Amino acid sequence: MSALFSFLGGSVFRMIWGEVSHWLTARQEHSHELERMKIQGELDAAAHARNLEGIKLQSELGIKTIEVQSAADLGKLEIGAWAQAVADVGKQTGIKFIDLWNGAIRPALATVAMLAVIIEVILHGGVLNDWDRELIGAILGIYVADRALLKRGK
Repeated sequence: MSALFSFLGGSVFRMIWGEVSHWLTARQEHSHELERMKIQGELDAAAHARNLEGIKLQSELGIKTIEVQSAADLGKLEIGAWAQAVADVGKQTGIKFIDLWNGAIRPALATVAMLAVIIEVILHGGVLNDWDRELIGAILGIYVADRALLKRGK
């Protein structure tokens, strides 16, 4: 009989211990899995926030690039228009009356412009302001530089 109790006691004890051990292991794995899912969710949320920030930054940089390119293109157009206007100042049309008029009007306008600048400087007590400097630079650019470049064939 003691052999029977020993046999059943050992088997029952192993069975109970096996079930308890299995339950503890399953509980531990379950809590570990929940913790892993929580951490993974936080990591995914952080990665998503970084991706959104990167997309936003790329979008802003793209817009800035377009704005800079637009400003540069506009500047090129303005310079081209100014260069064409300067180049067209001394161009002969082939119509004698218009060429004679252009030949007479240019020196007259230059004289009037220079007199206006001189009077303006005298009225300001001999001090040149920014407007005076810009006007003198434009006059010199059109009438002096244009003629010097025209003589060199440019």
